[in-house]
Order: sequence, then structure tokens, then C-alpha cells
Amino acid sequence: MMLALVAFAAGLGLVALILRLLSPQIRKYAAGGSCRSTVRLDGKVALVTGANSGIGKETALDLASRGARVILACRDLEKAEEAAAEIRTRVGGAKVEVRELDLADCCSIRAFAQRFLREVDHLHILINNAGVMMCPYMKTADGFEMQIGVNHLGHYLLTYLLIGLLKRSAPSRIVVVSSLAHNFGWIRFHDLHSQGSYNSGLAYCQSKLANVLFTRELARRLQGSNVTVNSVHPGTVRSELVRHSTLMSLLFAFFSMFLKSPKEGAQTSIYCAVAEELQSISGKHFSDCAPAFVAPQGRSEETARKLWDVSCELLGIEWD
Repeated sequence: MMLALVAFAAGLGLVALILRLLSPQIRKYAAGGSCRSTVRLDGKVALVTGANSGIGKETALDLASRGARVILACRDLEKAEEAAAEIRTRVGGAKVEVRELDLADCCSIRAFAQRFLREVDHLHILINNAGVMMCPYMKTADGFEMQIGVNHLGHYLLTYLLIGLLKRSAPSRIVVVSSLAHNFGWIRFHDLHSQGSYNSGLAYCQSKLANVLFTRELARRLQGSNVTVNSVHPGTVRSELVRHSTLMSLLFAFFSMFLKSPKEGAQTSIYCAVAEELQSISGKHFSDCAPAFVAPQGRSEETARKLWDVSCELLGIEWD
């Protein structure tokens, strides 16, 4: 028994040593692709949801550094103001504003959009970044399961309310932050809000698949408008998103060297927002600043159209 324990400890030590020696190569690989575009955004307006931390904040920072007027749309105003102050400190002359937006409340989304449309004349970049992951079963203010409600329906309504301004500001771009998790998702039309049974991981995967399907259908409907929309997988990023899962938090801590930093995770969102070569590319999915695989269920036009109609019905809107 003692010999086995010694051998096990020695094995762990050897693995730790190998990982330490290879850590520079591991980190370089884990970082993934980066946006190499140097395009300026002077005179452009960008809106980033969930920009008070993580990849949202890093995305907003990059857009501000390119000269854009950036609006941080966040539920937590205190954290958002801290993020805005940090961006102003790091980017001299940064044009950054904070506005309240709770994607778990349709009244908040509508109030945000009404004020935005009154006070902002143009919108060139909309980044639907905010999200929740693997939370305990909760409902939004409107009775939607929290993950499908925030990750999909909240952004669906926000985009609907701002699409006219995006069209008038064209060329403009919409970026939808999805996930590799969409590969494991299915749209459960018979129980979209998980009232029959709830698995936090499967509900998250469903919401991320909904992001991909929404992107696909919206791109089809925007043909000829000079407004593009693409979805992205940011990679596995060290962020607050896993705070609801003890197991995920432990795994992220243990394998931290294999994870992207928020700055690295923001690169594909930035790429889809600014890269010159994507000016006319729409309805695609990207990861590491390159086209990425989409699961078969994410390529179904029938499912995309059905989800579109169901989403309109749930939100009480008509979107041509």
C-alpha cells in the first residue's frame, strides 16, 4: 500500500514538472487566435452588453482604444462604472458610457432601448455578450427560465428594438456570443423553460444553441441590408461565468493554465466586429478568429425558423 502511494505521489510530481516545463507552450496554444486588424473606429458607436467584467469588458476596452464611442449596457451599475473608469484610465480620451440594462426583465430592455433611441443617433456595432451559465433554476421577471431568458430571449428583444437604428447606421455589425456548448444542446420546444425537468448544464447548452440559430435566421432576414450578424465561441475563459457551479469552478482553478484570459477570450468578438475581410460575411460561426464548426442542429433552417416564431410569440412582438 505504501509503495503504491509513493508511486502515485511520484507520478503526480512528474506530471506537475512536465506541465511546468511545458507551460509556455501550453499557454501559447490555449491563447488561441488573435484579432490582427488595426482598423480605427473613430465616429463609430458600439454597444456591449455585460461589459462590466470578463470578455465583455475587454471587448469594450479594445473598441474604445480604436476610437469608438462605447456604451456598456449592464445590470450592475456599480461594477459597470468601475469598468468604465478602468477603461478611461487605460485609454486616454476614451469615450465610454454606462447604461442600465437587465436582460432578465423585458421592461428594463424596453426602457433601455427607448432611452438609447432618443439619445443616440447611430449604432454601428452591437455585441450581445452578456450571459448566465449553469445557474440554479430561476425565472426571469417575465417567467422565462433564466438561461434561455437572458442568453437568448433578452438579446433577441434588444436586437429587435435596435435593428432599425442598425439598418440606418449601415454598414453595421451584430456579434452574438455563443459557445462550443451549442454542440450539446437541443431546442426543447415542448418544454423550453424546463418546467418539466431542469438540468442546468443542458439548459445552458440549449440557450447557446438558440444563439447560433438566432444568428442564422437573422442573417437570412437581413440580406441586402448591409447589416451582418455572426456568432462566436470565445473559448474556455477564466471568468465569473462559472460561479454557479462548484464543480466547474474547481475544474477551472485546477486547469487554469489551459484556459484563456478574458483578453484572449474577447479576440473573436473583436475580430467579428472590426475585421475588414468580414464586411459582407453574415450568418457564420467563428472561434479563434476563424470559421468554426456548427453542430447539425445549429444548421437546421426549420428549427431556426420555428425558434424565431416561438420567440416572437413569447415576447409579444412581430418581426418581419
